[in-house]
Amino acid sequence: MSIKNPMFTNHVIKIIEENYRVKTLEIGHNMQSALPGQFLMVWVPGVGERPMSIGNSNPLTISVADVGKVSKEICALKVGDVISYRGPFGTPFWIPEKNSSENDSKAKQNILVIGGGYGIVPMYFLSKIAKENKINSTAVIGGRSDKDIIYEKQLFAVCKEVFVATDDGSRGKKGTVMAEADFLIKSKKFDCVYACGPERMMHTVAHLCKEHGVPCQVSVERYMKCGFGVCGSCDCSGKTACVNGPVMSGEDALNLPEFGKAHRDAAGRLES
Repeated sequence: MSIKNPMFTNHVIKIIEENYRVKTLEIGHNMQSALPGQFLMVWVPGVGERPMSIGNSNPLTISVADVGKVSKEICALKVGDVISYRGPFGTPFWIPEKNSSENDSKAKQNILVIGGGYGIVPMYFLSKIAKENKINSTAVIGGRSDKDIIYEKQLFAVCKEVFVATDDGSRGKKGTVMAEADFLIKSKKFDCVYACGPERMMHTVAHLCKEHGVPCQVSVERYMKCGFGVCGSCDCSGKTACVNGPVMSGEDALNLPEFGKAHRDAAGRLES
């Protein structure tokens, strides 16, 4: 039997300190099959395995926050150290074909990407691919304070515009990303809106896009153990986030009773 997603072992070739607890690791691997929105299962022998969003395919890139046992070990890696991982897994973001009339056949597509917290990582990857395909991206990113904002410079390099919001107002507009996203969705024309971050934020984005008739895609996060739909730990109202997601259309996500309202713990128990 062929192994679709074997375990890879490669060296860390570069480390970037994004802020006080987030590090970006570039790995010596050109993972050509990786697409924005997909993830890796990163393994630390003797400690555990965790899903990590892919921030770039070449070089393969992940960004890790030092918030637990596994992530602490990953953040402790140095250039030249070996890192093990499986993937890519999951459904990626996709860019719908533009319905062009004769008058706007040469017009570029315009997309809005919204990233809250670590959800900014796949938004950069998506915007990078969009730029390579001559698609304009506008980004809205947010965090608790200016110290929590990551990937801002990277996004400026691939997006037409970048808007920042912080809970305390220390950077950009005061409030959540919705402070900017709500205005942009209502006032500008986008061919599609993409969101990744806190689920209640994505729930709000999906509702807003539905109200205004704008296609929307969100990344549904759940507790993942296997990455390919066997263990069932990432169940979300009968769908597994690792196979049926993590990327779903906003409409499909809104049809899931748990979306934006509840999560499951490591044992699969429902938590509100």
